[in-house]
Amino acid sequence: MDFDIPAEISAYLRELDAFIEREIRPLERENDNIRFFDHRREHARTDWDNDGQPRHEWEELLAEMRRRADKAGHLRFGLPKELGGKDGSNLAMAIIREHLAHKGLGLHNDLQNESSIVGNFPVALLLHRFGTKEQKERYLEGMFTGKERIAFGLTEPNHGSDATFVINGMKRFNTGMHTATADLVFARTSGKPGDARGISAFLTPVKSPGFKVEHMWWTFNMPSDHAEVSLTDVKVPASTMLGEEGRGLDVAQTFVHENRIRQAASSLGAAQYCIDMSVAYAKNRKVFGKALASNQAIQFPLAELHTEAEMTRGLVRKTAWHLDREHHMNVSEWVAMSNYRANRLVCEAADRAIQVHGGIGYSRHMPFEHIYRHHRRYRITEGSEEIQIRRVAGALFGFWGAQKASTAPR
Repeated sequence: MDFDIPAEISAYLRELDAFIEREIRPLERENDNIRFFDHRREHARTDWDNDGQPRHEWEELLAEMRRRADKAGHLRFGLPKELGGKDGSNLAMAIIREHLAHKGLGLHNDLQNESSIVGNFPVALLLHRFGTKEQKERYLEGMFTGKERIAFGLTEPNHGSDATFVINGMKRFNTGMHTATADLVFARTSGKPGDARGISAFLTPVKSPGFKVEHMWWTFNMPSDHAEVSLTDVKVPASTMLGEEGRGLDVAQTFVHENRIRQAASSLGAAQYCIDMSVAYAKNRKVFGKALASNQAIQFPLAELHTEAEMTRGLVRKTAWHLDREHHMNVSEWVAMSNYRANRLVCEAADRAIQVHGGIGYSRHMPFEHIYRHHRRYRITEGSEEIQIRRVAGALFGFWGAQKASTAPR
């Protein structure tokens, strides 16, 4: 077995590094843009008087970064060539996302809203795979230029939208609603509550009568783009349905599998960054006449985290490699393993980095509190780690009915 990074991916990482130094670092430093990444970051990004939404200046900076990345041919790397991409593989995307997160905080790969010079566009992939010709023409290119944005409405406060083609209900933590032109709403169109079949996905225009953003949820990591949305007799034509009627969970599963493996890679990269920063600090910090690193109480926790990172790296890359070769449902539990372990690892690594750095580590002048606050949400969103562990257990013990378990050694 060859565990080396493929030569073409290594070459692309060097190309990305050169692009960052040439185009992105200067942009990050001009006009005091560094305020969005130093100790002022949360305040600089958040419009506290506008329900905690992102400040316009912050989103304009991100938009300029994306324009430059798209012009250079990097932004759409992971998308099919039909969408202007480079058919980047899941393995390549996992390695790239880890590499960029390992660089630490910066405009090249922001944690708070998953903005990156190599974009992650799961909704674009949903449109490409499930959308009609009219839906693709309306939304796809506009998503890259900023003229269209599709929010994602899956979670519900009381687990219940009762809908046919007139949608009634609530959506909670509806991501991207502050700038969305449409909301991908999942609602039941047939079947009984709890049935997997019968849920459909609708590209619902946000200006539809009865569609209302009630408020933004202020979260552990601000600013917030997570809205509480109410839908009251919202009429949607059949042309807004994405995918087949009653098969909306196919759309949702595709979304989470695309997102989870890349989140896992980003979490792994950020974890390794925390570990590396802590090791370097412990080597240089002198206490009682000797390096902090000479204490086993410092060495051992970091050695364990470094070992965990190495094992997680193997799992993430192996899973991404299989995703390139098999239907995503065949490796669903491998994606779950990668995601929950990597997300837990980065929280442990950020917490340990705070501890190793002492008081300065606890301050916002170091990046660790921001890394912890951001990645902590991934242990809950898009399937909590308990749900993902249940997914692994379901495959392991055969509780998933006709679905084929893939936990056997590969």
